[in-house]
Amino acid sequence: MKGRPIGSVIRQNIIEILYFMGNGYGYDIYKIYMDIFPKVTMRSIYYHLRKGLELGEFKIHKAGNEKGDYSWGSEAEKVYYSLGNGAKPFGKENVKEYFDKNKK
Repeated sequence: MKGRPIGSVIRQNIIEILYFMGNGYGYDIYKIYMDIFPKVTMRSIYYHLRKGLELGEFKIHKAGNEKGDYSWGSEAEKVYYSLGNGAKPFGKENVKEYFDKNKK
């Protein structure tokens, strides 16, 4: 088969995060990713979220505008993601430990 392989380490790590998180929006996923895994750019996280939507690994849980005090104004569009049917989480122990340790 020619071309790039479909799988991605970054996307699989996002799957692991959402497996324990349930659902979340891009920036929260990014912050957790940076705490657990090697550093990546926020742009890369959003790329893999979009790619995962195309592949059915993620689905949009909900989307909408939320009011708040942001540097760019009073509203922010937030898209919350959850796992889709194509996701295959492994239940990585380091991600589980992170969520167990950081439960509120």
